Amino acid sequence: MKLTHQLGALALALFTAGLAHAETIRIAIGTQDTTINCATGGVLIRELKLLEKYLPRDGKYKDAQYDIQWKNFTSGAPLTNEMVADKLDIGSMADFPGSLNGAAFDKAGKKSLFITVLSGSTQGSGNGIVVPKASPIQSITELRGKAISVPFASTSHGMLLRALKANGIDPEKDVTIITQAPEVAGPALQANKIDAHADFVPFAELFPYRGFARKIFDGSQAKTPTFHGSLVNAEFARKYPEVVTAFLRAAIEADRLFAAEPEKYSDLIEKTTGIEAEVAYLFHGPLGLQTRDFSWKPEYRQALKTSIETLRYLKRTDADLDVASFVDDRYIRAAFKQAGLDYEAQLKDYSKLPLNAKDVLTGKPITDFRRLGQVWVEGEPKVRHYATLEAAVADARRIEAGGKRIRVIYAQDYGSGIKLLARQAWFAQDGKGQLAAFLLKDAAATWAKANHAKVVDYASIQPAAKLASH
Repeated sequence: MKLTHQLGALALALFTAGLAHAETIRIAIGTQDTTINCATGGVLIRELKLLEKYLPRDGKYKDAQYDIQWKNFTSGAPLTNEMVADKLDIGSMADFPGSLNGAAFDKAGKKSLFITVLSGSTQGSGNGIVVPKASPIQSITELRGKAISVPFASTSHGMLLRALKANGIDPEKDVTIITQAPEVAGPALQANKIDAHADFVPFAELFPYRGFARKIFDGSQAKTPTFHGSLVNAEFARKYPEVVTAFLRAAIEADRLFAAEPEKYSDLIEKTTGIEAEVAYLFHGPLGLQTRDFSWKPEYRQALKTSIETLRYLKRTDADLDVASFVDDRYIRAAFKQAGLDYEAQLKDYSKLPLNAKDVLTGKPITDFRRLGQVWVEGEPKVRHYATLEAAVADARRIEAGGKRIRVIYAQDYGSGIKLLARQAWFAQDGKGQLAAFLLKDAAATWAKANHAKVVDYASIQPAAKLASH
């Protein structure tokens, strides 16, 4: 009888253990598909089914079933609400909403962890200020007395406040700032109902690309780092650390794929999100506005501290988050190790996605990227690269004359190095026809004066041969 009882207890124990191993693990992930900085933590993982590739299948996960759930959001606040309510386990967002995420968890007696950067700029590129296309305003200093809209409590809100103050404009007295989401700001710009709009990735470039706005300020001018990254419910991470690491392995794989074929995956982003591939490439292609970077550089930690301070100033939170405990790099370090990558080396690497290309006309390697021109022709899978802007412009016009459509032309700002939409840029053109591109008209004028050149917009660029004959 005793032996029977013992065998029964053993059988029950084995059955219970089997149930534990066979548990269904929910992995509910909140994404921001149109915020393309989050692509490697969301849309690309989902569309390419990369998480399934890396989920653990051995040890305590040997018989586990996975219930992967995806939910898309247009901003970080509602995503955070669902994370706090335990409807989501992982979510991706920018530094400002990420800080509010940590504060919301703290207020609820819980904890979230910022586990990785996905993409960012230690310079501050990504955020920007635009005006209606026909506006006479050329720079931020001309916004005094104007009405500016911005998504409140966003990373672009913090950028706007700092940029105004840096240019001697009191945000509370000298301008009128109203809250406006990008989907509202777009029509407002088109109808000239606002003088300017400040926004985050990708709208300060998307609106100009769509033809109804013009960029007058890039976040890099404020020299304030900004980033998007992924957070996790700390309790989920404690219970399933290997799953969190698998999610980051999938993000690293998404980054590798994009780096290898940026045009292909920019097109995928467009098909999935509606954000044009030309804008995705502007941000994330070689020498792009943003750098996909999974390492917690000091500048990104500082960006979090700055966001917390700014949100307290805006009275959007009274939390005093400890960044040292809010940021947890254990999981990304584990993912790097599993992927055979050197995390410490990445911490020290500030380079953008490099461009290793030859001039499409001469076949010679391109080494000076200050005057780089790039042309994406409709129907061609790859962007064409040119050693000089004047060659790119001339070839683009030749291609158009032949009946083909040009998807986009890119230039690099001669001073800052940020990538520009050439058709919206300003240029200094010298007597030999050589071009240098600039975001701001004033910057082009300053360079032109020092280099015996004249300021032109894209439509006014003259052929090099014609200028050279004068």
